[in-house]
Amino acid sequence: MNLNLYGFGGKWIMVDCGITFADDSMPGVDIVLPDPQFIEEESSNLLGLLLTHAHEDHIGAVAHLWPRLRCPVFATPFTSALVASKLEEAGLLSDVPLNIVPVSGSVTLGDFDVRYIPITHSIPEAHSLSLKTPVGTVLHTGDWKLDPMPVVGDATSPDPYCALGDQGVLALICDSTNVFRPGNSGSEQSVRESLENIVSQATGRVAITTFASNVARIKSILAIAEACERHIVLVGRSMWRTVHAACATGHLDAATELLSDVDAGYLPPEKLLLVCTGCQGEPRGAMSRIAFGDHPHIGLEAGDLAIFSSKIIPGNERSIDRVQNQLATSDVQIVTEKDHFVHTSGHPSRDELAEMYAWTRPELAVPVHGEARHLQEHAKYALELGAGSSIVIRNGDLLRLHPGPGEIVGHVPVGRLALDGRKLVAEDSGNLQMRRRLMFNGLIAVTILLNHEGALELPPRVLARGVPGTENSGFEGLASQKTDEDIRALPRGKRNDDDAIDNAVRRTVRRLLKPLTFGRPPIEVDIIRMPSNMTGATKRGMGHQQTVKA
Repeated sequence: MNLNLYGFGGKWIMVDCGITFADDSMPGVDIVLPDPQFIEEESSNLLGLLLTHAHEDHIGAVAHLWPRLRCPVFATPFTSALVASKLEEAGLLSDVPLNIVPVSGSVTLGDFDVRYIPITHSIPEAHSLSLKTPVGTVLHTGDWKLDPMPVVGDATSPDPYCALGDQGVLALICDSTNVFRPGNSGSEQSVRESLENIVSQATGRVAITTFASNVARIKSILAIAEACERHIVLVGRSMWRTVHAACATGHLDAATELLSDVDAGYLPPEKLLLVCTGCQGEPRGAMSRIAFGDHPHIGLEAGDLAIFSSKIIPGNERSIDRVQNQLATSDVQIVTEKDHFVHTSGHPSRDELAEMYAWTRPELAVPVHGEARHLQEHAKYALELGAGSSIVIRNGDLLRLHPGPGEIVGHVPVGRLALDGRKLVAEDSGNLQMRRRLMFNGLIAVTILLNHEGALELPPRVLARGVPGTENSGFEGLASQKTDEDIRALPRGKRNDDDAIDNAVRRTVRRLLKPLTFGRPPIEVDIIRMPSNMTGATKRGMGHQQTVKA
């Protein structure tokens, strides 16, 4: 996910505001966002949020974080269309000043003269940003590649980049994703030709899953469907959202026939081409629901073909494997980037990086958009390509670009937020920590019902849920018996002390757990004391309604 801040004269601009997707270590959470604490406290000095393109890791957090920032937002038409749909869904569209910047347009915010410079990527209207200030120009590349035959938009022109190099680039903030990959990233046109060859040989249904924001791939698939005389069925809400935005802004043909998942059942299998979300194995993605038989309208069976037309994002291997293995159990043929040419990256390989550095000739190279090893390699490679110097920054580093050489001069608070239900919480919040603990260790709940004299009215109720080693072990019954004995053995004074009872119950439960499991499940003890004026019937009813704290 991306969130970048540039400051000059006490004022700030933000470039991009994206999300990433949660992994298995965060049960119940789908997305993770950057914590904007620092700039939230400086929001009165935030001049605007500029978006380079419409991928989720660059725009996905706008609707979630804008209420904390409350600044103008700037984006090109296609990006604005997708952001607007998210803002509308969040009930914020009328509140957010969303400014549409023309392709190759410009914006002036305080001392920042911002120019949008087109560059090829896998999505329409990707732009680098030239940030001109009174002391120099910074070039923020955004995500990019150099595709000589792009499916969406025009090939990248070197002219504006060379012009910047002639004027002098103080710092190049550049994509590092494919710095280890030699040569070029490849062309989307070549992927289209390879996919068409595969689809043309299929005899049953064909389901292609890709990133919903990859408009270039979607456009290729639409052309393939026409060439192979198949009907396009879009499956997944985000796929529809992207296609609607692309049609509205002229990047896809609005006259193209697009069918819904409901329509799929009325067409012969050999005439279907499904375009699905869920290429990373997301449980609620269309491909996962189809694979596990949870989709209400679409299924795949023996003789059908599933194509995963995307790269595997590190950390998603298990989720993707789970979906692909489930498809395999139904004898669905599976094609991936590992065995066929069905995906090309939207990020620059080494030869493309070399071209960018030759065009711009920066004084300072600042690698971004990659893991630590990518940033380190890019910093070394930039020096080989003629950059005056290079520096590797980490999240929260405050990098001074002028005066003097680039130098890290401080650090600002950073962190990650999780969307837990409808609420943003810290990634290490107590609720999420407890959920992780429950995921691995389960939960034990003990309910104690005492009368006004501190005597047990009923045997303790012990529930073990998901605790390793306790299944079919008789643990609950034994724990109830031993807890009963230990409470009755307490002196009367301690039976009137909730803390003493709580400690006794926990000691007993942990002692009984020790031979069964290595884990330490949370133990919730609920002590209920009844007033002296309760009737016997009320007591019995209360005993049957014991509650469990979770």
